[in-house]
Amino acid sequence: MLLGARVRRILWQLRRLAWGAWATCITAGAAVLVGRGWFPDLSGRSAEAAPVVVACLLGLLVIAKLVARLRAPAAAGSRPIGWQSGASRSEEWRTAKSDLELGAALVVAIYVTLAMSGGLRSPIYPLIFALTAFLITFHRLVVALPLVALTFGMELLLFHAERRIPHARELYASHAAFIGFFALVHLVFLHGEVMRQRRESRLALGRELRAMREEARDFRLISSSLSADPKTRSRAADEERLAIGAVETIHLSLFYTLELLKKSLQLHTCVLLWLDESGERLRIKELVTDADCITEVPLPADAGALGTVVKNRLLVNLKDPKRGHLPYYSAPPKLGEIGSFLGVPVMEDGHLRGVLCADRAGEHPFTEQDEGLLVGAAAQMLRALQSERVFAAVERAKYEHERFFAALAQLNRALGTDQVCQTTFEATREICEYDFAAVTLFDPQTKKHTVVSATGEVPRGLPGANVDSRGLASMVVKNKHFLPAGGEVRDKESHVYGKKVRLAGMESLLVLPLICADSAIGSFAVAARRPRAFDKNKREMLGVIANHVAVSLANAQMYGRMETMATTDGLTGLVNHRTFQERIVDMLARAERSQGKQALLLTDIDHFKKVNDTYGHPTGDVVLRGVAQVVRDCVRKVDLAARYGGEEFGIVLEGTDLKGAKMLAERIRAEVEKQVFQPQNAGQEPFSVTISLGIAVYPDDGKDKQALIANADQALYHAKHNGRNRAIAHVEIGPARLKAVK
Repeated sequence: MLLGARVRRILWQLRRLAWGAWATCITAGAAVLVGRGWFPDLSGRSAEAAPVVVACLLGLLVIAKLVARLRAPAAAGSRPIGWQSGASRSEEWRTAKSDLELGAALVVAIYVTLAMSGGLRSPIYPLIFALTAFLITFHRLVVALPLVALTFGMELLLFHAERRIPHARELYASHAAFIGFFALVHLVFLHGEVMRQRRESRLALGRELRAMREEARDFRLISSSLSADPKTRSRAADEERLAIGAVETIHLSLFYTLELLKKSLQLHTCVLLWLDESGERLRIKELVTDADCITEVPLPADAGALGTVVKNRLLVNLKDPKRGHLPYYSAPPKLGEIGSFLGVPVMEDGHLRGVLCADRAGEHPFTEQDEGLLVGAAAQMLRALQSERVFAAVERAKYEHERFFAALAQLNRALGTDQVCQTTFEATREICEYDFAAVTLFDPQTKKHTVVSATGEVPRGLPGANVDSRGLASMVVKNKHFLPAGGEVRDKESHVYGKKVRLAGMESLLVLPLICADSAIGSFAVAARRPRAFDKNKREMLGVIANHVAVSLANAQMYGRMETMATTDGLTGLVNHRTFQERIVDMLARAERSQGKQALLLTDIDHFKKVNDTYGHPTGDVVLRGVAQVVRDCVRKVDLAARYGGEEFGIVLEGTDLKGAKMLAERIRAEVEKQVFQPQNAGQEPFSVTISLGIAVYPDDGKDKQALIANADQALYHAKHNGRNRAIAHVEIGPARLKAVK
């Protein structure tokens, strides 16, 4: 397996190198050909095959580079290259290289276009000035300056190719001057403005941070900020503000407690040291002292008298401590400066959290009363810390529940299936971070279980895939209970949707059934790379979300069916008359904005009353459905096909002129004529029908809905009274015939 992965990596690198070499060769080759005058001026003669092919290859290269650049992740920032290190610097250089390759291909492509549209006298020469401004404006100098230099070089190559034309030198000089002018103006003014705005932004950010720290001193203001509108704040920002407020409050409480101890017990130093996670180091969290030689580095947990407190979890009271007993001093205290030492363990639920130390000068040892006071102070400090923990937990829970209820409100407002799924993903993101999420729907009639929407790290081919009956998604639908039980991936071989679809690297997984009216209509799955992402509280909230999602999806499906019933003709499946009247107005307005064409076809089944009288109305319905199917198969998705009324159908062709409308009308007419219908009554022979069509084109035959429909109806009337089974355009009706029709 390792050998196969290495081979695939080598092949991928070779393919990447081949692509880069091919792109560079095309760009460089096109630049050389511009200098040799190989690209002809096509403004006055026909195109030659070879130059056009090279130009097309260069254009495809530009498009491919642009697509690759848009799909690439954003750069590490706008700082100059060299400010980052390691992976960030490597990513920065890759981004710069990609920008250089794309910019070079774009510059050469524009000069090829100029060479083929008149050279130095091309009417589209201002494109290169606009490109120069674009390169300076939207690229860092490390990318922009080489590209501007390339532009000057291409300008020189084009001049070399056309140096024999009249005034070539003057044209070259003016073009080079304009390129330099545009580059200099945008470099000086725009980059100066960007630097000014960045400086002001940094100053404003500094002021905001200082104000936030000052505001965080009053912890209740942090609580108020968390009660703001959840739509206007981010979770990370609130967590940061909450942490700052809690830490500031704890430090203030610790400081004033130590200060009170120092004054009441006449201490030289009072310091709280906190044990790190490893249990091997003690760090100073807060202190008050008269000394100027307190250490700032972490202390070994077994150093001096502190080691005795840490090891035995007992109070240590020393008289005349030695120099090595007090390791929190960076230099030995002066002789006689420290006369006694008292160390108290800070315990929480049987676990040592830190050591509260006090020392003082003179020959006054710490009494039992002093010991009790220090023990009580240690307990008070611990209670203050616990209170802040509880308060922070309450604020976080309140925050999550705010977002939770806001998410439920959004789900209640969602209508379509896509909107419900998108809202579900957003709501889940507010409750817990995840790396993958997907919604499936189960159809009890067809027994198909399909993935309808997914987000995050979606495996290839998952959206729209059918779910394996042995996957977790199918099992939760069948059992109506979430899986896995603890929200952790225990069996790496188990699959959620199918054996071919793997959620690689996911440590946490939760697949919940979507239950509505005691029936499972699908599943909702969330997965995360980190372990223990879905604790009991998260699972409960996600379960409520899943129930609301099920109801919202059921409502969305019902809404979709109602919308279809409201806009669709029940017999033919085409758009109904009311919807046709609404949408034709929008289509004509769109044609007016784009100054395009719209064609209207009105069609009528010939002698349809005779079909009903001879074969019966059930057979007439079969004929209507058959003609509607022909119409549906012939028109495009952008076109509008409707049952206009009775046996009439209306068709609006998007962006179609008279010639195209005539061709489609003849096609529909011929296809209908080929249809053979079987009567419902036994003993009757199969039969065929024909249709007549009238055509009107916007804006030639009418500039509003009423005029266009009236003229198409006149053309249809003329077709039915001149032999039927034909398509006639309104423009084909002569003045005399038109008068007769009216």
